[in-house]
Amino acid sequence: MTIIGQGGHESVYPVATIRKSKPKATDLARRGTLQREFFDATISASPPTVEYDSIMSGNGVAEWTRQIGTYGISFVKGCPIDAEATKVLLEKIGPIRETHYGGFYDFTANLASKDTAYTNLSLGAHTDTTYFSEPAGLQMFHMLSHTNGSGGESLLVDGFAAAAQLYEEDMEAYRILSTVRIWSHASGNEDVSIQPYTCFPVLSHDPVMGHLVMVRWNDDDRAGIEAEGEEVDKWYEAASRFNRILNDSKNQYWSQLEPGVPLIFDNWRVLHGRGQFTGKRRMSGGYINRDDFISKLKLSNMTRDQVLESTVTG
Repeated sequence: MTIIGQGGHESVYPVATIRKSKPKATDLARRGTLQREFFDATISASPPTVEYDSIMSGNGVAEWTRQIGTYGISFVKGCPIDAEATKVLLEKIGPIRETHYGGFYDFTANLASKDTAYTNLSLGAHTDTTYFSEPAGLQMFHMLSHTNGSGGESLLVDGFAAAAQLYEEDMEAYRILSTVRIWSHASGNEDVSIQPYTCFPVLSHDPVMGHLVMVRWNDDDRAGIEAEGEEVDKWYEAASRFNRILNDSKNQYWSQLEPGVPLIFDNWRVLHGRGQFTGKRRMSGGYINRDDFISKLKLSNMTRDQVLESTVTG
C-alpha cells in the first residue's frame, strides 16, 4: 500500500502492517527487550555460554546476544588468548565505545589510571560509568594471563533480581531508590572530571511502560544526593537495604575468569566486582553502547523486515 503525504512524498507499507491493530509505542519488541530470566548463585552450575567459533562464523551471534538479553551475562569458550582477537570478537556486536580511559583496553594493575580497577584490591558489586549521562551498555572482560599469584575471582549480581527482591520486601525503599536522584562523577585523574548532565536515581524505569531498565550503583563514583533533610535519611536507609540484598551470598555468582573464556555482561543490569588478588593479571576488553547492542540483538534474532516493521507498528 502506498501512502502519499504532505508535499507529495510517497511511503510504501506492507498490507500486513496496515492491517495490524492500532500501533502501540509501548511494544517491548520495539525496545529490544526479551523475556528476562533472573540469576543467582545457582547459575554457576550452568552459566550461559557460546562457542567462539560459532560467533566468528556468524551463526552464533543470535544466541550470544539472546543470552545477554535474557540472562544479562554470557561466557565465550575457545577464544584465542590474544588482545586483538578479543577486540575483533567484541566488535561482532558493535563499535567499541571510547571513554576517557580510551577504547579497547589491555591493562595490568599498574595504576595507569587513578581508578580502583587498576589496583589489586577487592571491588564490591557495582555498575560502571554511572557518571555518564548514558552509562556503557555492555562490558567485556578477558583475562589474558595471571602469573605469580592467586585470587581475583569475579563477582556478578543480577541487579534486576535484587531490585525485584527489594520491591517484594520494602516497596517504600524501592520507591525511594526509583525517585530520589543522586549525582555521580569521575575525577580521579587531574585532567578529567566527568558528571552527567543531570542526576539520576539508582533505579531507572521506562517512562511509558514502567518496567525497570537500568541500575546505577557505584559507591566510589557517588557524589551528592538531590534531596533534603528527611529524604536524604530515607535514601540511605533504602540504599542500605538494597546493599544487604546485593551482598547476600545467595544472590552472588562468583567465577574465576580463565584465559580463552571472555565474559560479557549487561552493564545496565548486572553488577560486577572482584576479590583481592596477588601476582600480575593482564586484562583486556571494552564497552559497547546500549543502542548498538539492541540493534545487533534485534537484527540477529529477527529478519530485517520484522525489525523495520516493528519500528512502524510499535
